[in-house]
Amino acid sequence: QVQLVESGGGMVQPGGSLRLSCAASGITFGPYTGAWFRQAPGKEREFVAARRWSTGAIYYADSVKDRFSVSRDTALNTMYLQMNSLKPEDTAVYYCAAGRPITSTIRAMRGYGSWGQGTQVTVSS
Repeated sequence: QVQLVESGGGMVQPGGSLRLSCAASGITFGPYTGAWFRQAPGKEREFVAARRWSTGAIYYADSVKDRFSVSRDTALNTMYLQMNSLKPEDTAVYYCAAGRPITSTIRAMRGYGSWGQGTQVTVSS
């Protein structure tokens, strides 16, 4: 049984940083693609970032490129989303996901079969 558990959310001022964690059990990230999505109030869930651990290929949404980065700790089987220079528009519930999407679906929810429960990130002064 696959389980993904996010942590690290919270409230931060604009310009600040947070690091989200996604601890996995039931799978190891290696053969999979790990991804982060987010959902703001009243909006649809949107793609944030993904990384194919087998090839190292990384994908970012234009809105977070150069501010966010995806990494993992193999020993802990944990994926991270480092978020820098946070903006109020980054406020959302952040979800991690794992799956084996093809290139055309790597930015789509349907590309992922396993999801975490989400963690709230609020960027406000």
